[in-house]
Amino acid sequence: MASLSLDWQGDLKFVNSPGSPAIHLESSTPGVTSPTQALAYAVMACMGMDVVHVIRKGRHELTAMSVTFEGRRAEDHPRRYRAMHLHFDITGSVDDRVVERAIELSRTKYCSVWNTVNPDVDLQTTFRITAG
Repeated sequence: MASLSLDWQGDLKFVNSPGSPAIHLESSTPGVTSPTQALAYAVMACMGMDVVHVIRKGRHELTAMSVTFEGRRAEDHPRRYRAMHLHFDITGSVDDRVVERAIELSRTKYCSVWNTVNPDVDLQTTFRITAG
């Protein structure tokens, strides 16, 4: 069982409680992560970690990777994500099929964050490989 704690800081601001991993969330302050952005970061990191793991487990050369996110939210409350698009920029000597398989395994089997969000959110993924 996961156990985390946040402390309210006034207005719409929360920070991690002592003993919990560092995080600072605010509702709509520019430059500060909002809860919906934190969810996007969690999906990006979870799938990114899976993709790195699968590529490296196959002993392919991976020298860099970045993941970008675009999301479309519902117009009405709750303004949840209706669609997500993740793009993986990969640098290294990796075949397209390896990356496709890594993304698919993350999406269908390994990424606990995506599989928590998943029921009717449209997830699109793309990638680009640059030799490195």
